[in-house]
Amino acid sequence: MEFLDLTPLIRARGSIQLPGSKSISNRILLLSALAQGTTEVKSLLDSDDTRVMLDALARLGVNWTRQGDTQDYVVQGVGGAFPVKQAELSLGNAGTAFRSLTAALALSGGDYTLSGVARMHERPIGDLVDALRQLGAQIEYLGNADFPPLKIAPAHLTETNEVAVRGNVSSQFLTGLLLAAPLTGKSITIRVIGELISRPYIEITLNLMRRYGVEVQRDGWQAFTVPAGQVYRSPGTIYVEGDASSASYFLAAGAIGGGPVRVEGVGSASIQGDIRFAEALQQMGASITMGENWVEASSQGCLHGIDADFNHIPDAAMTIAVVALFAQGPTTLRNIGSWRVKETDRIYAMATELRKVGAIVEEGADYLRVTPPMQLQPATIDTYDDHRMAMCFSLVTLAGVAMRINDPRCVNKTYPGYFDAFASITQRADIPVIAIDGPSASGKGTVAALVAQALGFHYLDSGALYRLTALAAQKHAIALDDEAALAQLARNLKVRFDRNEIWLDDERVSDELRTEIIGNGASKVAALPAVRSALLERQHAFRLAPGLVTDGRDMGSVVFPDAAVKIFLTASAEERAQRRYKQLMEKGFSANLTNLLEELRERDARDAARSIAPLKQGADATLLETTHLTIDQAVASVLASYQARQSGQGV
Repeated sequence: MEFLDLTPLIRARGSIQLPGSKSISNRILLLSALAQGTTEVKSLLDSDDTRVMLDALARLGVNWTRQGDTQDYVVQGVGGAFPVKQAELSLGNAGTAFRSLTAALALSGGDYTLSGVARMHERPIGDLVDALRQLGAQIEYLGNADFPPLKIAPAHLTETNEVAVRGNVSSQFLTGLLLAAPLTGKSITIRVIGELISRPYIEITLNLMRRYGVEVQRDGWQAFTVPAGQVYRSPGTIYVEGDASSASYFLAAGAIGGGPVRVEGVGSASIQGDIRFAEALQQMGASITMGENWVEASSQGCLHGIDADFNHIPDAAMTIAVVALFAQGPTTLRNIGSWRVKETDRIYAMATELRKVGAIVEEGADYLRVTPPMQLQPATIDTYDDHRMAMCFSLVTLAGVAMRINDPRCVNKTYPGYFDAFASITQRADIPVIAIDGPSASGKGTVAALVAQALGFHYLDSGALYRLTALAAQKHAIALDDEAALAQLARNLKVRFDRNEIWLDDERVSDELRTEIIGNGASKVAALPAVRSALLERQHAFRLAPGLVTDGRDMGSVVFPDAAVKIFLTASAEERAQRRYKQLMEKGFSANLTNLLEELRERDARDAARSIAPLKQGADATLLETTHLTIDQAVASVLASYQARQSGQGV
């Protein structure tokens, strides 16, 4: 696929089970391979980068098996250096695999050739090679100095116990040295020259080494000592956390698209630094809640620009650059010089593509300043063979604009199913909605359900949500004027619509909802702004392909103002009372026609007089008077209006 066209979106809401972390997956695979014993690896990431590592380990004599169709693997450790002493390895553009394997192979006593894609050969590795040579490694450059491809020969270990490496280019250099140090059999101290960037990734490395039985003594962030006599030992079973970098796209969608969006698989107990992306969103005005193994993002107001240091989360910081398009005021990302040597020159790439959608961008050696435009523009985004470029710019569609993503398959590097996952928590702007509003007992629910059935669309009885709130309030003894408690109740309603039946807390309540007591209660709670706000999010979630038919009192004016067809369906109060009386009698309820008529008139007056979304025909809605129409005739009229709209004749 050369490109992928993404449609305009209007909303983000839902939950995502994250794939495994790339950084953790490849570290665990290497540690499991070098360890004594067999390791069961649970929830390994399925991506190009992990496949590269798995293939390389197999070529180096490491036996591993996949457990059926799961992402669980069993790795038989070799207990030290790799047994295969000659191999040619192609490692794609997988930095985590290339840098760590370079260090391990340099100390494995064999002859190896390591190469990758063209971009991998542009990514510096000289600092790692220089440090390994201090230990006696024999490494040659097969192309340009300081860059892959590499030729490795058996090392002639020196007596030195101390090496130095620069810390301001890539934290993967220090990670590679730390992971390989136990292979020397002696105490090794690694000193960091200058500032160490991406420190949270080093914390991942140290945490996992500890899980495999190797302790590292640390002097701040400037010196790391791996004492002699330590060997890696299998922990038996180890789980791969969800990928916190990948979580950033969905959390950002929740902040941009209203939310809430929840990611499962990473949370407050995470060992990944990119979990701090949630803090950056919070600084921009998003609402963040977090559990041990989940994070949720939403936003009820405007986001605002920030000026912050993102050295600690360079990968997730790319997502902030796109979130900046939706914020008020400029956003400045500082201390991101490492972007220059990633899968592409990300500072240049982000600046170039952000300008395509209308942003004003200032770029420097290690910073990016993004000022959003008044209105974002559709664009064709080049991805530079960089998975994060593709995933970041998918978020722009939440501005209601179309985007074309060139080379979308680049996401396979870390998240092959990304676009499907993104689609599962977003709502397209082009999904048609037929909104049928009108007073109580006008027949709008019956008509709407039949129209939905005829078109094969989803159906939403919006009034049922208010009646469900009133019914739940009755069951929980909550007063109908306790706005805060009712709003909380509305947010957490456990409801299910199953054909013509409605369930609350796994109990069928369809008949109870039709009683006048609950109907009047619904009218009262519907007048409360906090309740309406809570239920608005739930109503938006019903907008799913191929389309939605919904009925209520403000569907076309408030909930779905962009509805393709808006109908105001009504009938005389007398006719509506007769219909309600007949309906109740057929269901075995006692009813009084005079009382029903009086209650309907009182409800009409109350609904029309309320300050929030009063009941009235919208200026762009078509009046459908059904006093003298059959249900079939009313349905035919609505279908004709929709078909006329689809054919371009208007409503």
